[in-house]
Amino acid sequence: MEKSTFEVLGGSYIRGGDYLFPDLIITDSTPLGKWGQLRKQYIKVHRPALYSSMLLTGKLDHHLAEIDLACQERMDRIVAQLHKQEGITESLKSSDQMEWVRRANSIQLRAKEIVLHELVYC
Repeated sequence: MEKSTFEVLGGSYIRGGDYLFPDLIITDSTPLGKWGQLRKQYIKVHRPALYSSMLLTGKLDHHLAEIDLACQERMDRIVAQLHKQEGITESLKSSDQMEWVRRANSIQLRAKEIVLHELVYC
């Protein structure tokens, strides 16, 4: 009998009655953060071949964990730089709270857009 593509790639089957089921191993995955979930959804919808390939080779969870960590670090760095650049300090927070909130929210949104375009949707 001719081997299937799955067997050629190193996969094996388990017989269950009259059926053959792929012998897939489910690994313990760490919970994904916000950025990992966004990346997973993006590649699942827009890059289905990449998603399937990474899922079948077991590289998906590692990739998503790396993306999640990199995005969080990048987000923290951008926010800190923009706070310093725009002069958002604790003295502003104590003197005009609403202005501080407005500026801080603006920075968060800009940083989020940068991270999404640089690391998640690429």
